[in-house]
Amino acid sequence: MKKRLIILITFCSAVLFSGAQDITGFWKGTLSMRGCFPENNIELQISLKGLETFGDSYHYQDVNNYVKKKIRGNFDRQTKTLRLHESLVTTYHIPQRCVICVKNFELVYSKEGNLETLKGNWTGNVLNSLQSCDGGSIILTRVKESAFKEVPEIKVDTGTIRLDFYDNAQVDGDSITVIVDGKVVLTHQRLSSQPLTTYIRIDLENTFHEVEMVAENLGSIPPNTAILIITAGKKRYMLSLSSSESKSAVVRFVYDPDNITDSQTIASGNQSLVTFTGN
Repeated sequence: MKKRLIILITFCSAVLFSGAQDITGFWKGTLSMRGCFPENNIELQISLKGLETFGDSYHYQDVNNYVKKKIRGNFDRQTKTLRLHESLVTTYHIPQRCVICVKNFELVYSKEGNLETLKGNWTGNVLNSLQSCDGGSIILTRVKESAFKEVPEIKVDTGTIRLDFYDNAQVDGDSITVIVDGKVVLTHQRLSSQPLTTYIRIDLENTFHEVEMVAENLGSIPPNTAILIITAGKKRYMLSLSSSESKSAVVRFVYDPDNITDSQTIASGNQSLVTFTGN
């Protein structure tokens, strides 16, 4: 079975906040709850602006089995109490038998030496119902980086997204198959200076899409490399992809109504994503 090569896309945001109560960053813990995952991990990605907090929460087993939600709340500096509420479900990859729990947190920040924690309790209800998710105590620890740091996730608004695959730099006979949401849309197609094109649709009924590029050969210059040009409304992205006979390249598209509007360049290692505004 082919392994997936994850393309690193890093979105960096920092909120500078004087004092020891800067809770901006990544926090990881575990949940004691019944559910579809044998391991119930949780990660909070928190940003702080004044006393208001916002960001994303991940309830997950691993980077391929998870639920992602928006979070908002407030932080009381005097009592060091953080109150958070999950809201919009932006992404989920879970078995059909599973249900989504929308959670609330009341946590207290503390620091002992280099160890920073958020301790408290959580409650929750099954999405769109009054059914309780049990709830309980929880301890989250600040971590340096997200467990999802290597997940290739591009935030987009609603609309049709165009994907154009080109050979990277020198045309050397690379051939690929493209799979969207588990369905083959292009098969054994040779990359060249002319695009191989396919489309996906993001809307409120289809808020998550996964695109996988599988190398059918390695061309004359291994590995199989491609440039993917993504056109989403007035925005365009250029992404470098690399795959081999044992590893494929994967990109995920997630609906986000608060999609980034400024042009930027995001890069890490040998992989890069360039974002720019179209004409």
